[in-house]
Amino acid sequence: SSSSSARSFVRHLGLGRRWVSCGASEGSGEEAELRQLIEENTKLKERIAELEAFIGREELLLTPEASEAASEAPEVTEEVVDYDSIDLPSPADAKPFWESIPIRTQSGTGRSEAQGTKVDGFQLEVVHLTAEMAPLAKVGGLGDVVTGLARSCTARGHNVEIILPFYECIDEGLLDDFKFEFEYDVPRGYEWDGQFQVGSLKTQVYTATCEGIKMVLLRPDWSECNIFKGGRVYAGSYNETEAYLYFCRAGLEFLKVSGRQPDIVHLHEWQTSAAAMLYWEKYNKEGLHKPRIVLTIHNMDNTGECRAEEFGVTGMSGDMFNTVEKALDERTIGHNPERLSLLKGGVVYSNVVTTVSPTYAIETSTGQGGWLSGTLAEYQSKYHGILNGIDDVMWDPARDLYLPVPFSTSNLKGKYFLQKYVRSGLGLADPVQRGERKPLVVCITRLVPQKGIHLIRHSISKTVEQGGQFVLLGSGHADGDFRHLAEHDFKDHPDVKLIVGYSEALSHFLFAAADVVLVPSIFEPCGLTQMVGMRYGAVPVVRRTGGLADTVKDEENGFTFDGTDEGSLDGALCRAIECYKTRASVWEDLVVSNMKTDFSWTQSAQRYLDLYLSL
Repeated sequence: SSSSSARSFVRHLGLGRRWVSCGASEGSGEEAELRQLIEENTKLKERIAELEAFIGREELLLTPEASEAASEAPEVTEEVVDYDSIDLPSPADAKPFWESIPIRTQSGTGRSEAQGTKVDGFQLEVVHLTAEMAPLAKVGGLGDVVTGLARSCTARGHNVEIILPFYECIDEGLLDDFKFEFEYDVPRGYEWDGQFQVGSLKTQVYTATCEGIKMVLLRPDWSECNIFKGGRVYAGSYNETEAYLYFCRAGLEFLKVSGRQPDIVHLHEWQTSAAAMLYWEKYNKEGLHKPRIVLTIHNMDNTGECRAEEFGVTGMSGDMFNTVEKALDERTIGHNPERLSLLKGGVVYSNVVTTVSPTYAIETSTGQGGWLSGTLAEYQSKYHGILNGIDDVMWDPARDLYLPVPFSTSNLKGKYFLQKYVRSGLGLADPVQRGERKPLVVCITRLVPQKGIHLIRHSISKTVEQGGQFVLLGSGHADGDFRHLAEHDFKDHPDVKLIVGYSEALSHFLFAAADVVLVPSIFEPCGLTQMVGMRYGAVPVVRRTGGLADTVKDEENGFTFDGTDEGSLDGALCRAIECYKTRASVWEDLVVSNMKTDFSWTQSAQRYLDLYLSL
């Protein structure tokens, strides 16, 4: 939980404080160093005090009394806020406003996802085999989806476990009931004197809970290999293909040796696709007979290219999969060597394949899925698009822990104050003081080609030209271009703020302040930004593709466009700005309607459970 995460951070800061004290007492005789240590110690104490106050406030919300009140109350309790008593931030402040955890005098009490959830009349045993899980090992949306789906199914009474690699970078402070269980041997293939041999790799099993979900973490013997070692999830010095092939074999072997017979083994992305191949060719024939296999494709950018000899690390020869009917990558036919696609193998061998929105399922099976479109079309009868949900506990404007004031559909005063607060903190002009009606357009994104970099760049000037304000929060391949714009073309601009980087806290502030959230993706399997934006009262302007097309309908809950050129974007963006400026009552009705839309995991989890039951 966020509370355990904050506690972990406090513990780390506490260690820093003790180290500083020791360093100061030993001393080196240099006064400058001593003064620096004292200054650092003071800052650490201030940060610890902030976090301890934050934890105390959060735990107050989690008391039995608060939970009982939440379950009985039909709506979130409204706070009485004296907005005039809250100091506005300034760009000149020593610390940006989003880096200070706000201490609210009272927080609305509302239901968590588990509270009030009806337990199903049946229980399924589901095991997720995944490379990511938020917040333990999160790089992108994959981690959020795994956690959201697992938590929703757990709340409905199902027995759900997540099997995750024990990355060296995992913060054990985020784990509850963490303990070592046992060690076992995982078969591992290798070449010796020109011959294929099968040995084993000792693997340790740890169990824990995280976000209320049962976890199994598998760690290879690091005295024998460097798999999953490193400071980040995908930034180790190990071969990633080899690492995840090992993980697929380790996960299935764990189920076998522990005697588990889950109803469903749910795989995610190319990293765990090989488990479907290994299961039906080996484990199903050796006693692990009950599970059925579900594979979810979150993004087809990487299809898991793999040489047949590389697959041998699983202890099984890759040659048995090296056919067009199984896992051969058709693009490599006639090459030396030909290659397998682990994602293709997963599609072929899984009982059910899903992707993260209905439209993306259609797009990827009708020519927009690259070379895999043919395979997806062939297996279309088992290919389903299920829209992702969002975490409606983390993303809730009525009780958002990052925000100094709440707001809701029945009281938008908090949102209007937060617009003033954010504008002040970012150094933007306040149009209200000038008697103007000027929309705040926000774009929170990765700066990579998929997200429509040229359209984002164009939208900055177009927004200003049309009488709006623009804020960007993002990083990626195009950092240099946007940093140049921030430091030259739009430096100290009253209507533009470009922030190259990412901050989870700042993203909450920007969603809360946004009138318009811009998502001009060239392709988008699902997209969470537009759904979070609507929950916080922003109106989305999106390119009609993938999950954006499923969630945003033109002039119903947002504004859409079809092309990939600047002119197509202009049509939607200008209509949104014009509506905001000239039709205030219509706009506010749209804001309230969007905030009431249910984008939680409830409906999506039901779709997955229906698929599980069909198997």
